[in-house]
Amino acid sequence: MNKIIYAAIAAMTLAAGTSSASAMQIEKIVSPAGIEAWLVHEHSVPLVSLNYAFKGGSSQDEPDKSGTAALAASLLDEGAGELDGKTFHERLENSAIEMSFRVGRDDLRGSLRTLSENRDQAFDLLGLALSKPRFDDEAIERMRSQTLSSLRRAATNPNELASRAWWAAAFPGHPYGLEASGTLDTVPRITAAELRGYVGRIFARNQLKISIVGDVDAAAAGRLIDRAFGALPAQNNLKPVAKTTAQGLGRRIVVPIDVPQAVVTFGCPGLPRNDSDFMAGYLVDHILGGGTMTSRLYKEVREKRGLAYGVSESLVWFDSAAVVLGGTATRADRTGDALSIIDAETRRMAEQGPTVDELAAAKSYVTNSYVLGLDTSSKIAAQLTQIQLDNLGIDYITRRRAMIDAVTLEDAKRVAKRLYGGGLLVTVAGKPAGVASTAN
Repeated sequence: MNKIIYAAIAAMTLAAGTSSASAMQIEKIVSPAGIEAWLVHEHSVPLVSLNYAFKGGSSQDEPDKSGTAALAASLLDEGAGELDGKTFHERLENSAIEMSFRVGRDDLRGSLRTLSENRDQAFDLLGLALSKPRFDDEAIERMRSQTLSSLRRAATNPNELASRAWWAAAFPGHPYGLEASGTLDTVPRITAAELRGYVGRIFARNQLKISIVGDVDAAAAGRLIDRAFGALPAQNNLKPVAKTTAQGLGRRIVVPIDVPQAVVTFGCPGLPRNDSDFMAGYLVDHILGGGTMTSRLYKEVREKRGLAYGVSESLVWFDSAAVVLGGTATRADRTGDALSIIDAETRRMAEQGPTVDELAAAKSYVTNSYVLGLDTSSKIAAQLTQIQLDNLGIDYITRRRAMIDAVTLEDAKRVAKRLYGGGLLVTVAGKPAGVASTAN
């Protein structure tokens, strides 16, 4: 992309996001073809940001073909319709259009950002990518080679090894236990027909969530939506993904690798996003290890003992499961000490819950930091799509503060026990002195 154009877009995006975040009006619109979307009309700068999600992510992969969804997503802008990959990228570059795709466990999400003057072309190119992806042999083999190179690097990366071991142990025999990017065994077996089959099953108008932010009114937004999504089938064809709960609590798994530090992943079952206790759990999680320098784990592991540069955890939720997931990295000879502290602080939270002051500070931080996720048009669009996926309602942003304020100390203590009372599943990649694998 031309550097001058890129700088202009960045500046305009910041301006658009700041304005929209301070006085956001979210409008539900329906396109002429009947496709629903949420719109934030911000006319002060000539920029349009789109974010959307299709149900059906890596959990749709067959176990012996894991990585299919991820490989398909990497190829969507590598040629579509009559445009080969080179021509497709030239069209994007020449008009300063940003287009991206990524796969999660439950969905495939995409984003588009364009100047208003190029919006018709941008949405047409997206429509081609979604409805007529080429999956040319040359592009498939090039992206497959890149994926395999990444997987080879991951095979010697302690962060990747600890994470993969955790998911495999937490969800054995379930799609969530598979590696979304695939493995060195599965990726070479993925065929072009299987890539086409994946997008053919998930790219459909039902269960599609769309958010648009920028210089576009409702009528124009509806027409753009149809240019991008109107040619898609009415119904998807997803295989069911069973509800499940993280397993292996109390278990410790060591993955041997000769590196100076030991990398730790730990976690336990979490809370579904629609659970009535979710907001209380979100606050409790922030207090214990929510990624800030005020969390209990950070204070005990980093500040008091200097065992790691950082330690954190967070709530993670999917359609069929939810987890609390955390991690740290520490010296091999101090791994046991770090694990003991993490375990002790987790048990203390379960048994005693947070204090009055901790809860008040967490409420203030969680309330005020939310605005940081709404400071650009792209972030606003992504947040609105997530709200739709979570089925929180179009007025969620305005209701959120009251939901946080309503959490009592008694709620927090009760939910702390619910979250952390069952113990942790822990995986360690490295050569941790005195730390060995254990059974449940």
